[in-house]
Amino acid sequence: MKNRIFFSFVIFCLLFAVVVSKAFYIQVVNKTKLLAYAKSQFIREVKEYPNRGNILDRNGSPLAINVHVYNLFTIPKRKDAEFYRQLNNLSKIVPELTYGKLKGLVQKRNKYTWLARKVTLSESQLQKIKKLEGIFVESHSERVYPNRDLMAQTLGFVGVDNTGLAGIEFGLNKELKGKPQVVKYIRDAKGRPIKYETKSTDLVADDVYLSLDKDVQGALESYLKESVDYHQAYRGGAAVMDAETGEIVAIANYPTFDPNKAAGYPLENRKLAFVTDPFEPGSIFKTITIASALEQKVARPETKFFCENGKMRVQNHWVSEAESHEKFEWLTVGDILKFSSNVGTTKIAFALKYPKLRQTLDKFKFAQKTGIEVRGESKGILPFKATDKVRPLSLSNISFGQGVATTAIQMLRAYAVFANGGYLVKPTLLKNEESQLKKENRILSAATAESVTKMLTRAVSDGTGTNAIIPHYEIAGKTGTAQRVSPRGGYEGYIASFVGFPVNVNKKFVVLAYVDHPRANGYYGNAVAAPIVKKITQYILYKKKDFAQFAKYDEKSNKVNMDTVQSQQAATQRVYAHGLIPSFIGLDKSSAQRLAENRNIKLSTNGFGVVIKQSIEPGTPQTEELVVRLQFEAPTYAD
Repeated sequence: MKNRIFFSFVIFCLLFAVVVSKAFYIQVVNKTKLLAYAKSQFIREVKEYPNRGNILDRNGSPLAINVHVYNLFTIPKRKDAEFYRQLNNLSKIVPELTYGKLKGLVQKRNKYTWLARKVTLSESQLQKIKKLEGIFVESHSERVYPNRDLMAQTLGFVGVDNTGLAGIEFGLNKELKGKPQVVKYIRDAKGRPIKYETKSTDLVADDVYLSLDKDVQGALESYLKESVDYHQAYRGGAAVMDAETGEIVAIANYPTFDPNKAAGYPLENRKLAFVTDPFEPGSIFKTITIASALEQKVARPETKFFCENGKMRVQNHWVSEAESHEKFEWLTVGDILKFSSNVGTTKIAFALKYPKLRQTLDKFKFAQKTGIEVRGESKGILPFKATDKVRPLSLSNISFGQGVATTAIQMLRAYAVFANGGYLVKPTLLKNEESQLKKENRILSAATAESVTKMLTRAVSDGTGTNAIIPHYEIAGKTGTAQRVSPRGGYEGYIASFVGFPVNVNKKFVVLAYVDHPRANGYYGNAVAAPIVKKITQYILYKKKDFAQFAKYDEKSNKVNMDTVQSQQAATQRVYAHGLIPSFIGLDKSSAQRLAENRNIKLSTNGFGVVIKQSIEPGTPQTEELVVRLQFEAPTYAD
């Protein structure tokens, strides 16, 4: 009895398994057929992104924008007479797409076929095309850089799919690109292609406001190019940073490129070497060594060191001054910086010792990335740890900027510490006017920062940086002339640099410029780089109202100061060719009249002082009947 029940149960299980298996098989077959059918009806899937976010300068001027273009394609159901009639209609709507060209594109294809890509269409053309059966239109935005090579290395560029590949376009690609909408093309029951769109309420791409000022950037790039060309150099770089907010007001390398056609330029032109390429800083590094000695109480500004008559033996090498005729004996710390003495800086470093120097270098965050929003930033090189036993010759070299590597952005940030009273700020390319001068960011005492600043002003007024002097301003700064590491090994040529800032202004900013491998008309930092910094600084002080506030002069002195800067600035304004209305902004009445007479331009004037407004935009074509009305206003100054 038990056996009979057992066998009955087994047979039942087998029959149940057969039934379930058959049902499962039928389900799999049906699902496979369904998937195969669905696949056969599926034609194409694309992701359509919203218009890429605009990139604007700090004042809202457009730097990267979009223009609408369209892609045209077909998914023919049948290539019959009606289909070719639609192609013929398309050729009439868009004359550049000839019927013969369109017919040649589709004859050998049965799947979707591109008819044209990135075509500009009017609204009328677009509506007519949408009525054509079997012809489809996809909206597409194309990135345009209206200022061409201005700020190119900072902005970067996009690829064919509108994805950022370099610069801000790459670093903030997620924000600029936005979220996509999925569009599918499938066939209906009658085999006709239809468009299916997913719906999304979150298709907004963000605009980005940079910290850069388009006007300052234009001036900086002009002065940089002028110097690199004049000195027949390999390349150069320059930047301006707000010393309190960390905002980069302008930054560039030259040669540069046009991001509208980036593929046609070498990689060297497309990268922002100011951030990505480290170099031996040379004498601009001496200021850090001296600041360390003051902060560590190893020396005071008036402490004297014997400078060995210009030549000092360290191990088996001679440390000498840049010029053989410099036979310095006793120099104070301030004079060592003023005259940029290698021997004197070495003596200071020997008194300081490497561990204490390294402690200061770590506070300045050398050998660390600044975190600026640019792809490929280098952290630089410090060859020894704080605990390493550093040989005297290596310590000597480090003290005056050899045997170490920094980026220009690191040195710019370092000098901002002296300009702002002792705080380390983070450089940023994004607009953020909030001060970073907070307790946790202090790395030097206010007394040390002030002492170093005073020494740097002497280095400009009667030291190695006299070409950076701006009348009636206190300019603090330091020259550098470093040996240049050759790609073939060893050293070849020099990198001339200068970094400085105006002291007697209400808003603090720092400017750094360097010229890589100057081969004509001098190679020292004072001859090559200091004039660039002077011109940029002068431009900012004169043109930008938020910067140009005099802090230490009475009314009489201010009047002299304005006249001097004004006459100098007139020579550095953008030059418009004859036949175009020039810029009169900033000129006094006599200077404006001389310029108008030289260009045969009729003037109408109102007020006194300097020109603050003109009725016709600079660059406007000149005609005989045009009269340019100038509004003059007396300059005002802060107490």
